[in-house]
Amino acid sequence: MFNRWMAVSIVALLLVAGCTKNDNTAVENEDEMTEIPEDEPEEGTNKEELPYQFPLTGVRTESKSGSRAVAVMINNDPKARPQSGLQKADIVYELLAEGNITRFLAIYQSEQPEKVGPVRSARDYYIELAKGYDSLYIAHGYSPEAKDMLDKGYIDNLNGITYDGTLFKRASFRKAPHNSYISFENIRKGAEKRSYEMDEAPSPLTFLNTSELGELNGEDASSVMVSYFNNNVFNSIYEYDEALEKYKRYTNGELTKDYESEEPVLLDNIFIVETNHKVIDNAGRRKIDLSSGGRAYLLQKGKWKEVKWENIDGKILPTINEKQAGLVPGKTWINIIPSSPGLEQTVSFDVKE
Repeated sequence: MFNRWMAVSIVALLLVAGCTKNDNTAVENEDEMTEIPEDEPEEGTNKEELPYQFPLTGVRTESKSGSRAVAVMINNDPKARPQSGLQKADIVYELLAEGNITRFLAIYQSEQPEKVGPVRSARDYYIELAKGYDSLYIAHGYSPEAKDMLDKGYIDNLNGITYDGTLFKRASFRKAPHNSYISFENIRKGAEKRSYEMDEAPSPLTFLNTSELGELNGEDASSVMVSYFNNNVFNSIYEYDEALEKYKRYTNGELTKDYESEEPVLLDNIFIVETNHKVIDNAGRRKIDLSSGGRAYLLQKGKWKEVKWENIDGKILPTINEKQAGLVPGKTWINIIPSSPGLEQTVSFDVKE
């Protein structure tokens, strides 16, 4: 599948400590969860003529979206794949947790999947990213630093440690800690129980208009590989589908798709950010710099270019010549990688001949 790689550089071997096992878990039977229908425009409506747009995707819609963003910690251990609900997320951040395993922070606003998971435990830097969208933060467990932030009310949250077996359900087809799920129905119930407001949408991102989309430039690349380690289990490969005009994502050679529906994750923006990572304790927990800004790659419509990243009001966003770069309307995936070894040794491209 990926036999014509023109690499920017050789993929580096990043040796890291093994993953810790200090999350609290309990096993319950999974209850049936009810799907939430999506609003669709009337037949014959031109979506480009619709008066409003979703703030985190830029996709046009008939009515103004007033829903609060929900940010969910999603497990990326091989035992947790394929996940549920990732294809509905507006934005997904992929960062290292402990050891050689990444986790996802999936941010939902325009769509609400039937259920999401497996849900995993909180870390402080994921909480910071969720706060940037004023999200309701969903996790199951926490590190000591994350627990301190949650206990102090840094962000509205629902945690499986408190609601295991009630709001959070355990799937019988997987073993803990890879089997915790939550439905959006239960997210709403939990928000009501905690008196969280859920009717204020996040501030909108910057999106390209139709004429700007036609003027996109950059180097051609039909696919890109992001390698956190010398282990294919955690390589992320994004292939541009020219017919769909979207990127498909693969890990360890497997298409990233929904567990229940087998619907693939389809992406419009791939944003790859390098920043300083530091291991801070014997458990392998990390401190990740999300404020300083720096180098990044932005992939859109089968082209890539080097840009800068900045933290703007808590959001990691691309900039060109100190101005925000517009996103293609649709879904965005953000890989945050260590500055050592950095972009050249972590990212490689394939160009069709």
